[in-house]
Amino acid sequence: MAPLYMGSTLNPINSSMIATALVPISAAMHVSVAQTTTLVTALYLASSIAQPTAGKLSEEFGPRRVFLIGILLVLLGGVLGGSARDLATLVVARVFIGVGTSTAYPSAMLLIRRRAEAAGMAKPPGNVLGALQIAGVATAAVGLPIGGVLVDALGWRATFLVNIPFAIVAFLMASFWIPKDEPIEGTKTIREVALRIDVTGILAFAATITALMVFLFSLPNPVWPALAISAVLGAALLFWELNVKRPFIDVRLLAKNLALTRTYTRFASLTLCMYTVLYGVTEWIGAARGVSSFEAGLLLLPMSVISALVVGPISKRNLVLGPLLVSAVSSIVASIGVLVLTSSTPIIWILVVTSVFGVTMGTMSSGNQTALYTQVTADQIGTASGLFRTFGYIGSIASSALIGVVFHAKVSDIGMHRIAVFMMAVSVLALLLTVMDRRLREASKNMRAES
Repeated sequence: MAPLYMGSTLNPINSSMIATALVPISAAMHVSVAQTTTLVTALYLASSIAQPTAGKLSEEFGPRRVFLIGILLVLLGGVLGGSARDLATLVVARVFIGVGTSTAYPSAMLLIRRRAEAAGMAKPPGNVLGALQIAGVATAAVGLPIGGVLVDALGWRATFLVNIPFAIVAFLMASFWIPKDEPIEGTKTIREVALRIDVTGILAFAATITALMVFLFSLPNPVWPALAISAVLGAALLFWELNVKRPFIDVRLLAKNLALTRTYTRFASLTLCMYTVLYGVTEWIGAARGVSSFEAGLLLLPMSVISALVVGPISKRNLVLGPLLVSAVSSIVASIGVLVLTSSTPIIWILVVTSVFGVTMGTMSSGNQTALYTQVTADQIGTASGLFRTFGYIGSIASSALIGVVFHAKVSDIGMHRIAVFMMAVSVLALLLTVMDRRLREASKNMRAES
């Protein structure tokens, strides 16, 4: 599991690490800071599309093969970004890094499930899932201080070049330690492979997500045609997936398995709150206190530490309902805390509020991941876990849109309070989805009975 853990950390860290390099990149490339934000968008977009795609490819052709190809893409992205001479090359490098790092989580989930079933395990391997969740979610806030250290010490290119040694080590470990996949059977021609993985469905999904993100990132000056295009493409995707023999996204499964759909919705909702804290509160602290992104990132480190500490015992016991209730309630409490923060609030109280969000992050990620593991079969878990991460990206992008709308004119206490009210509403929705979910109560009872 070591290479898979390492691969899973690279995606969230790369997502946040770039924030500290945008200003020096704009100076080096002679472009505006606003233009450099495409580096953030590129990785989000590539990852949201690549996560379920990597899951589908893992199911069809083997998780080890997909993971190794992904690591090579990360290596290529690091080299390309580290030697880039223009913004366009940097964007391509970020796409490679986004696609490459997206192979780790769905590949890991599929490998874990197959290994557990081969060993005759009736319960999810909680310790392994917990470590994977720490690597994939709890490390998100670590990227800001890491990026700050790298940029201050070695320059902005280090935020790309740092991927190279990690990719080499992960590739070597995966080559030696992850068991080889079974030989690929059946389809061999390009047309047969395209039908097997539903290339049309993948392209339609990519186009739908791209149009949606164009709309979200355009706020507060909405590009309404992008939303309309996303809706039309989404309808076409739905029609196609309902009629194709081997769909990329099993729409019928989502319609029948409403528990899985609720898991996706809960995860997206609380991820929105989590990333609003990571970026919105960071931006507000910087404006209110005049501190750098690196210093603001250090203030959020306790959030990640608490999250990691919470994930372990919860995942070890395969707890589901309790952690999800705690995640929603703690998010409501922390949002109320944000509502009373002002620019004169002592730092210690900001740390208290963000620490409560650390509880939200840990319980939300571990509870929903265990729920996902129990809600799909082994042959579905690759795509399902990739789609799980895609919903997380939709939540994080929605948080960016929310922050952009509220802080468009000025970063202020009033704006932060408006964001807090929105977060409270989203947290209440997550609580209702948890309290009213009968399947979660049944799953918790089954877990206790098996224990």
